Amino acid sequence: MTSEPSVFGAAARLTTISSMDIVVSMNGEGEIGRAAIHILLAIGPGERHGYAIMREIESMTDGRVRVAPGTLYTNIRRLLEAGLIVEAAERPDPELDDERRRYYRLTLSGRRVVTTEIDRLEALVTRVRPWVRDLPS
Repeated sequence: MTSEPSVFGAAARLTTISSMDIVVSMNGEGEIGRAAIHILLAIGPGERHGYAIMREIESMTDGRVRVAPGTLYTNIRRLLEAGLIVEAAERPDPELDDERRRYYRLTLSGRRVVTTEIDRLEALVTRVRPWVRDLPS
């Protein structure tokens, strides 16, 4: 995995999430990996197939984060096993879509994980924001 983007001005650096950044723990006691949370956020309130998830991650991070296919599908498998996402039963019109694509959506548990992670990150940012503002540019 490449180094974390720094809050100290290196925001333009690209971070590629590797296969080492897989789901750490999904038993409700631990945290999940960065790749997994990016995937959950990219799926969002709708349904997305793998390639669309990869594109959405790049879009929502302004191109700073890219998830490789191996990392994506390893995490998708683990998220499915953990019950945080499910494969959608219905598919778009076959005339408009490739029938080989699998679409995923968040479960209620997956939504809870996203909410918990957002709350955790917001609390972290709130806590460090005062001293980060005082850092020299």
